[in-house]
Amino acid sequence: MDFPVTPSNASDSNEYPGSAASYDHASDSNKRRSSSRSIKRRRFDDELVEYSLGLPGASLGKGDKRMRTQSYTSQLPEFPIVSNAPTTPSAPPPAERRKASGKISTGGSLGRKSRRKGQLSHLSTKDLGRWKPTDDLALILGVQQTNDLRTVHRGIKFSCRFTIGELQSRWYALLYNAEISRVAVAAMRNLHPDLVAAVQQQALYSNAEEELLGTLPSTSHPELEKFQELLEQNPSVFYQSRTAKSLMTHWQLLKQYQLLPDQTVQPLPKNPGDKVLSFSDAEETMNDSELPDYKEDGIDAEMQMADRIEKKEIRLLENSLSRWQVVVQSVCGGGVELDKNTLAVLRGRLVRYLMRSREIAVGRSTRDHTIDVNLSLEGPAAKVSRKQATIRLRNSGDFFMSSEGKRPIFVDGRPILQGNKVKLNHNSVIEIAGLRFVFLINQDLISAIRQEAVKVNIPV
Repeated sequence: MDFPVTPSNASDSNEYPGSAASYDHASDSNKRRSSSRSIKRRRFDDELVEYSLGLPGASLGKGDKRMRTQSYTSQLPEFPIVSNAPTTPSAPPPAERRKASGKISTGGSLGRKSRRKGQLSHLSTKDLGRWKPTDDLALILGVQQTNDLRTVHRGIKFSCRFTIGELQSRWYALLYNAEISRVAVAAMRNLHPDLVAAVQQQALYSNAEEELLGTLPSTSHPELEKFQELLEQNPSVFYQSRTAKSLMTHWQLLKQYQLLPDQTVQPLPKNPGDKVLSFSDAEETMNDSELPDYKEDGIDAEMQMADRIEKKEIRLLENSLSRWQVVVQSVCGGGVELDKNTLAVLRGRLVRYLMRSREIAVGRSTRDHTIDVNLSLEGPAAKVSRKQATIRLRNSGDFFMSSEGKRPIFVDGRPILQGNKVKLNHNSVIEIAGLRFVFLINQDLISAIRQEAVKVNIPV
């Protein structure tokens, strides 16, 4: 198929590259592509080239087709349109040619837009690991408040430990690099309002703000209403996120570090022999009676509450002293050393129970019931009653055990049924529900008790 072109169009110096040679070759050969198929159908690549050129029904040779397809985005905007060419039936009208040229230019603009978007996305992810939007916002607020990058570096806590050089390079990039500035501003606009408020609350104080706070003398104790009045009188000086509470906190810090204007700092002596005022000398010059009695709100209520809690704990300890009749210790082996407060010891395989009172209860403790000697510490005590037995010391110095549980107690191999009692001797073996214990008596302490009982019974 021959491409419909006029002679003037073929000989024009602005002709599409490679097109003249292809047209001459087509005219010399004077052949058409043909096929042995019964149904002739144009090839798909021919249709693609014709659609891109906006010329219906036109097809090119193989070399021309490839060259025109490759140069669709770069070369087609320079395709020559001859105004004095004669109009042929196969040539497209001027309106269609304008439409085709409009499509071509749109494709070029789309390519430029896609490349620009790629550059923006590259810039937006370039510094993602270092500079966060909150860091940029804190940097901008700090510079606006202080006009000093060193003060910003010392006073603001960023997400990373930036150096003063990194702060300076970032500030210059935000000022003079349009792409980085555009991406940073877009990221800051997408921040959550809570994050923005948190950054604004940590904004540094300017010199004008500290001068207004310095108008309050350090010897006074201003209330919160005073700072609220100061904030309302100077709305243009204080930053928008300032509150009366924040102003009061900053004023107290200035007072603490001796930074208020009326706080004079003692100069260092010029001569080596001059004496420097020490802290002890300064304390001697102070009069405690002149100091105001400053109390915090609610301190009395807190002291009363703490006093009530301490008294309650003391009362609980006093009530629990009567229950501490038995001290439980782990068996460490070796001989048993009895102190002057221990009357006897009920020694098992794992633990030993030190008897400190004249009467103790032996059994099994539960959630609702406590016992002096809890046998579950020694081993399985499922078959032990909650109160299995009672051990008493009489005035004569003898120990007796009475059985109060359903199951019998074996003392030296002899069963003791419920309601009966038996005397316990030194080294007596007591068996309760498969748990065996050795009863050891503090002979020295029992002898002293017997002597006291004999003295009481001697008639005068």
